[in-house]
Amino acid sequence: MIEFLQGFGILCGYFLICASAALLLRRFVRIPSEVFRKLLHIILLCSLFVWIYAFQTWWIASLAALVFISIVFPLLSLAEKLNCYSELLTERKSGEIKRSLVLVFGMFVVLNSICWGWLGERWLVLACICAWGFGDAAAALIGKKHGKHYLEGKLIEGRKSVEGTFAMFTVSLISVFIVLLINANVVWYISLIIAALTAAVSSVVELYTRNGMDTITCPFSAAAVILPLLYLWGA
Repeated sequence: MIEFLQGFGILCGYFLICASAALLLRRFVRIPSEVFRKLLHIILLCSLFVWIYAFQTWWIASLAALVFISIVFPLLSLAEKLNCYSELLTERKSGEIKRSLVLVFGMFVVLNSICWGWLGERWLVLACICAWGFGDAAAALIGKKHGKHYLEGKLIEGRKSVEGTFAMFTVSLISVFIVLLINANVVWYISLIIAALTAAVSSVVELYTRNGMDTITCPFSAAAVILPLLYLWGA
């Protein structure tokens, strides 16, 4: 109980500080909507580091995620009644923030149960999530600003830029490589190979994922690459 309360307190403090700082920044600095959206994305993504290290027991961390959703979801539902809510949080469509919250923390609970609960390695959760999170943010920002060559097709939602996809691959590769380099018991070039393959698969999956479900598909596709390859190389 003490571990839960301490960890949950740290999480609430993290979100309070980061959300307040982001809203104050937007109040006094002119920030493009897409940049602010991705700032909120990064705040949500980095909270997963807190989930991992604020707790010492995997199931308490997963329980805390479910409790957090059960508290915040109804609060957001009430906040949606305010006229300024969607504009303030740059929602593309009504209920987007709530949906993202459920998807991200639901994904975390499952990955946490597999990587930390079953396999006993909490850092594996970070490796899988980093393959999606930072790369996805880079893809959106680079694609919106510098995208000149576009990919279109029946399985692609709208159109996505080659530049954005390459940005996701690059940032995902770097993110996963750093996590593996620090934590995995393999030589650096094996970590680089695993990171490159993971980034490639995540980028392709993101390209063909529709309705914002890359929050689910990318981390799990990353896990489908990382876990077997680490097992193959005895890590």
